[in-house]
Amino acid sequence: MKVGKITHYYDNIGVAIIELKTTLKVGDRIKFEGHGADFEQEVDSLQVDHEQVDSATTGEVVGLKTAQKVKVGTEVQKV
Repeated sequence: MKVGKITHYYDNIGVAIIELKTTLKVGDRIKFEGHGADFEQEVDSLQVDHEQVDSATTGEVVGLKTAQKVKVGTEVQKV
């Protein structure tokens, strides 16, 4: 299930910005695909407007620490 797409990546802190197409919550397992990325990880924490949240819904923009570097346009899916 498609969660969203990377719209920005902060290389210095390893955080991806994702515009959500569906609900995402802490504990979900996600996969990054495309633009050289192909890995899975568990969502350890989410931030919306620099505030820690347990879940976010469709249309929200979230910050998420990633295990590896990702590029703008990388697809994010729930596993």
